[in-house]
Amino acid sequence: MAPAAAGYFRRLKHRLTEDLDQVDAEEMASSADASGACRASDCVRGDEVTMLGRLRSVEACSQSAGATMQAEFFDGTDTVTLVWIGRRRIPGIEPGKKLKVRGRVGDRGGEKVIYNPNYELQCDE
Repeated sequence: MAPAAAGYFRRLKHRLTEDLDQVDAEEMASSADASGACRASDCVRGDEVTMLGRLRSVEACSQSAGATMQAEFFDGTDTVTLVWIGRRRIPGIEPGKKLKVRGRVGDRGGEKVIYNPNYELQCDE
């Protein structure tokens, strides 16, 4: 078998047997790199960033805690918590949705957070 064909089948086997979460993370990271977005793993407190990724979870906080909504955003390299203050629901902000977010990275309990980020829903290709 030609070396090119052997390489193709080796990559195909790797893709078929690889963990789906890992495949999704690699695709998101390469998509973010191609768009020029920052990687969440490279961001630190105080950075003004634009990132491309997917929402893993979305939750509204109870009324007694005030109106806030938060989501776990994952770009293939790391997670960032997005927090919208004064909102209980935002149309289109749902688990699995792909977003481009912009904002300043903060720190909450040692984890990365962006408060009231600007966002754009992205179409899945």
